Amino acid sequence: MKRILITGGAGFIGSHLSERLLKEGNDIICLDNFFTGSKDNIRHLIGNNKFELVRHDIINEYLAEVDEIYNLACPASPVHYQYNPIKTMKTSVMGIINMLGLAKRCKAKILQASTSEVYGDPKIHPQIESYWGNVNPIGIRSCYDEGKRCAETLMMDYHRQNNIDIRIARIFNTYGPRMALNDGRVVSNFIVQALKNEPITVYGNGSQTRAFCYVSDLIDALIKLMDSNYNKPVNLGNPDEHTILDFAKLIIELTNSKSEIIFKELPSDDPVQREPDINLAKEILNWEPKIQIKEGLLKTIEYFDKIISTKKYRESI
Repeated sequence: MKRILITGGAGFIGSHLSERLLKEGNDIICLDNFFTGSKDNIRHLIGNNKFELVRHDIINEYLAEVDEIYNLACPASPVHYQYNPIKTMKTSVMGIINMLGLAKRCKAKILQASTSEVYGDPKIHPQIESYWGNVNPIGIRSCYDEGKRCAETLMMDYHRQNNIDIRIARIFNTYGPRMALNDGRVVSNFIVQALKNEPITVYGNGSQTRAFCYVSDLIDALIKLMDSNYNKPVNLGNPDEHTILDFAKLIIELTNSKSEIIFKELPSDDPVQREPDINLAKEILNWEPKIQIKEGLLKTIEYFDKIISTKKYRESI
């Protein structure tokens, strides 16, 4: 049994991680400021004597005695991280400094939830961990992209200077139940629009590509990475690549929707291609995704359909 701190623990990925690690018999401290996280995601865990929920922003110092830290705290969708870009950068930079300080004091292992966005709009495809990226440092996405890049730098410097036991997960597009309705990402946008028979919004001509990993596969990978001895970045995602247009058509098919597809201007700095090379994860973690895209989407569609159908949702619109 370990005492584990999960920052952003009430978020989409954090709530699934909290649930899994709790089931494995660990004591969990779930830390969240609820900017994008939700108590609904972890409500079923409250009352378990091994689960502690703390409202806290990691921009401020937090003290506890823990064995492991999963640092997932940061808004991850463009809608949310562009809402307050300075706060986003503070969360990435000041937040990881505080968490690394805690790891140093406790001699705890720490895993940083980094992102495929450290590669920017990549010049190589698929993306491998040794690629340094092509990031615009002054664009509208820079608060997130450069914040995560800086966090990786701090992780490595604390490791080299203070011998902190670190893990760096470069997470690619992940989807599944507990995604927020309004998070502005492709999967949630398309599913919600399709279920409501509204036009599905594709930005650009839809030829840009993404690869989507189901959340349970990602949780397996995060835990395997934490339990490993590897201290450099590792890509975690599903290399099954789709164009955005084909993905929109698949969502319409799976929801039996009457939605039409409409096209709008591509946002600034939106990556043209995004697909992980996961050979390193296969080698060092013995991991690769198991959930196929249709299976994962049907579970996600079922979740969103229940949310949209509730009286609470109908009364809020």
